[in-house]
Amino acid sequence: MTAETDAPLGVAVIGAGYWGPNLVRNFRASPEWDLVAVCDLDTERARDVVGAQGGAGAGIEVTDDLTALLAREDVVAVAIATPARTHRALAEQALHAGKHVLVEKPLADSVEAGRAMVELARRNDLILMTDHTFCYTPAVQRIRELVEDGSLGEILFVDSVRINLGLVQPDVDVFWDLAPHDLSILDYVLLGGLQPIGVAAQGGDPLSAGKSCLGYLSLPLAGGAMAHVHVNWLSPTKIRQMVIGGSKRTLVWDDLNPQQRLSVFDRGVDLIQQSVDSADRRTASINYRLGDTWAPALPEREALGEMVREYAAAIREHRDPATDGDAGLRVLSVLEAAQTSLRAHGALVEVETSAPMLEIVR
Repeated sequence: MTAETDAPLGVAVIGAGYWGPNLVRNFRASPEWDLVAVCDLDTERARDVVGAQGGAGAGIEVTDDLTALLAREDVVAVAIATPARTHRALAEQALHAGKHVLVEKPLADSVEAGRAMVELARRNDLILMTDHTFCYTPAVQRIRELVEDGSLGEILFVDSVRINLGLVQPDVDVFWDLAPHDLSILDYVLLGGLQPIGVAAQGGDPLSAGKSCLGYLSLPLAGGAMAHVHVNWLSPTKIRQMVIGGSKRTLVWDDLNPQQRLSVFDRGVDLIQQSVDSADRRTASINYRLGDTWAPALPEREALGEMVREYAAAIREHRDPATDGDAGLRVLSVLEAAQTSLRAHGALVEVETSAPMLEIVR
C-alpha cells in the first residue's frame, strides 16, 4: 500500500503513556487511518490501552520491538508520544526507515535536536509533523481566520494566561511544560508565524523545587507589537485565556467558557492626528472607540480528530502539514531562548532558528 491510494494509511503509535491513548483513540476512529500497532517498552500498558478502547483490539499488534515495527511494509507513518528527550532518536530511526513522523509537542528537547529532525525529514522527502493540538481546535482556527482576513486589523498586542494548580514536573520547568501550548497558538495565528525580535523570561521558584514553577515571557514583535505569556503551576484558580488586540478590534478567547469561547470587541484606541510642534515634540489626538461585541459561532469537533486528518492529508497530497517540523522548531527556539534569558536574569535574548548559538541582545 502506498500513500497515494485512497485506502486507509497504516500507522503505529509509539508510546502508550499520558498522550499515547488519545492518539490511539483518534487514529482508530478516523477513516483515513488503519492503526496497525502500538509500541511501548511496557507492553502490558500498551495492551491495556488497546483493549480499553474497543474489545481486545483485534488486528492491532502490541510490541516493544521498534526495529521490527519499522520494518513492516504496512506501516506508512508513526506517531511518537514519548518524553521529549527521546524524540530525536525515535524520529530519526523512523525517518531512516522511510516512515512519515508525527511528534508530540514539544518537537524535541533542544533546537539542535529539532533542527536535525527537520533536516533529515526534508532530505528523505518525508513528512515531519508536530502535534500542536490546540491549533486544530475550532476556536484557534477561527482566530487565525479573523487575523488573516484583517478583521482585527494590525496586531498590537497579545496577552496569554495559562495558570492552574498543576503537577510540578520532575524533568522540565513550567515554561517547557505549559508555554508550548501558547507559543504554538501564536505561531499558528500570527501572520508569518512566531518570529519575535527577542525573548525575555522571568521565572519564580517559591517552592524551592529547583526549577521555575511560575513564569512570564515577553516577546517583542515586529512593528512594535508585544506578546506576553504567563504560565503558572501554583495558581488555585484555573485560567486559560488569550487576548489579541488589533488596530480595529480586540479578540478574547476564554477556553474554559464553552458557551462563548470567543468574543470580539469593537473597542480600541485610534490615533487621529499626529504633528510636530515648534519644540520638535510629537503630539497626537486620541480617540477611544466603543462599539459592539459579538461572538463567532464555532463548530463542535475534537481537535485531535482534525489533527490526524491533517496528517493524512499532508501525506496523500505530499505537502507540509499546518503544524510542520518548522513550526515545532520555531517554538523550540523561543523555549531555548527563554532558558538563556533566565540564566541572564531576564535579559532580552535573540531568537535564531538557523544559527547554532543564541546571543543576548545588548
